[in-house]
Order: sequence, then C-alpha cells, then structure tokens
Amino acid sequence: MGIIGWIILGLLAGAIAKILLPGRDPGGLIGTTLIGIAGAFIGGWLSAKFLHKPISNHFFDAATWGSAIAGSLVLLIGYRILFGNSRD
Repeated sequence: MGIIGWIILGLLAGAIAKILLPGRDPGGLIGTTLIGIAGAFIGGWLSAKFLHKPISNHFFDAATWGSAIAGSLVLLIGYRILFGNSRD
C-alpha cells in the first residue's frame, strides 16, 4: 500500500474513531488524518506484537481497518487522559 493509501486509510480511520468516541478534540481534517495514520501504525504494531497476527498491506483488508480504527481510538483515549477537557 502506497503513501496515498496510508493517508486515505488514516483519514477514514481517524474519522471513524472520532465518530465512535465523540467529544471536543482539536484537530480538524489534518489532526484527524494524523491521528488515523499514527493509529494505523500503533494498531498494526499491537496486533503483530501481542496477537501474533501481522497486518497485510492490502487496503481493503478488514484486519487492517480494524487495527487502524482501534489504534486511533487508543490515541484519542490517551489524549483525553493526558489533557482532559482542555477546550472548555
């Protein structure tokens, strides 16, 4: 999967994570994309390290999407734990 594929996957995974975990988080489109891309890498690493299931490089693979969304959720939860409601 090329860099454009990772950016699209990150944008969509970050958006889905924000839909699943609504709140007043900063970021907009660029922040959502960065959270999603980082979440995809974190989710893939966690899946390979602890579940012993490496993620394939196919864009339309359900495991790739699941790990990207799960990683994005982990990042959003971590952000909220560290910074709380800083936008009040």
